[in-house]
Amino acid sequence: MAKQYDRSAEDLGNIVGLEHVNLLIPDQGLATLFYVSGLGLTRDPYLMTSVDNMWINVGRSQFHLPTGKAQRLRGRTALVIPDRELLLKRLANMKKPLEGTEFAFKEHKDHVTAICPWGNEFVVYEPSNNFAGMVLGMPYVEFDVPKKTAKGIADFYSKLMGTMATVKDHAAHVSVGYGQELVFRETDKKLPDYDGHHIQVYVANFSKPHAALVERKILTEESNQYQYRFNDIVDPANGKKLFEIEHEIRSITHPLYARPLVNRNPRQSNRNYVQGRDGWVPEWEDADMGDPRRAMREARYQEATGRALAAD
Repeated sequence: MAKQYDRSAEDLGNIVGLEHVNLLIPDQGLATLFYVSGLGLTRDPYLMTSVDNMWINVGRSQFHLPTGKAQRLRGRTALVIPDRELLLKRLANMKKPLEGTEFAFKEHKDHVTAICPWGNEFVVYEPSNNFAGMVLGMPYVEFDVPKKTAKGIADFYSKLMGTMATVKDHAAHVSVGYGQELVFRETDKKLPDYDGHHIQVYVANFSKPHAALVERKILTEESNQYQYRFNDIVDPANGKKLFEIEHEIRSITHPLYARPLVNRNPRQSNRNYVQGRDGWVPEWEDADMGDPRRAMREARYQEATGRALAAD
C-alpha cells in the first residue's frame, strides 16, 4: 500500500504572494537607520533610489516607504530574520541615533518586538519550521479588527478572493502565499482611523475577484491591465463593511511578479570583510521529501553491480 499524503496541505489558494506593505514615512534618513542599520534589511538598489520613496527588501517581500506624513499600520508586521543576537546588537546601536523618536525594542522568549521611529510594530522571529522553512521574509501581517468580524472577513477572502481562510482563537487567518498569511485579530480596543496605508498581493485568477468586487461596488481603482485596487472588506452574506485596508491586487503576468530582489549579508562590514559574502545566502538545510522508489533503485543497483547503493 502506497503511503497516503495530505495533498491539501500544499494548497495555496488564489492569492500566491504577499509582496509589499506600503507606509508613508517623513524622513528617509531615520527610515534607513531603522530598516537597514537596525533590522539589517536591504534598500533596493535598482528601483526608487531617489528621496521621494524607498523600497526595502526582506527576502521575497518588500516595504514601500514613500516620503510623506507618517502612517501607522493598525496591527503589526512579522519578519523572519536570522541571528537574533546580531539583530539585538544592531537595534541597540540605534538607540542614540533614533533618540527622541518612538523607536524601541524588546526581547521575548521566541521573538523580538521592534517599534519604528513612527510607532509601527514589528515582530521578528528567527527561522523555524513555523513559517514553512522561511529564513528571511515576511510571514504575516496582523491587523486588529472589531469584535465579531473574523468570520465575515474569512468568508470574504474565501468567497470573493478565492483563497483559503480559517477562523481560530477569534482571528481570521488568510493564506496569501507559501508560508504567508494575513491575520485579522479581534480586539476590544478602540481602533484609530484608517490613514491610507496599503498591502499588495499577487493573485492567480485575476478576473474572478475583479468581477466580484465590481458587482459589490467596492472596487476603487482600475490601475492598469495588470492591477486594480479596493479598500473595503465586506461580509459576503449582507454586504456590511467589516474593515478597511487598501489592497493592491496584481496579476502574476505583472512585469514585477517574481522580480529577483537583492538581499545583503548584514554581517559584512569594512572591518570584517570576506570576499564573496556580500549577498545574503540562506543556510543549507536537508529538506527530505521522501523517495518511495529508493528500495526499487537499491535492488536494481545491487543486482547489476553486486554492491550496495551508497547514500545520496
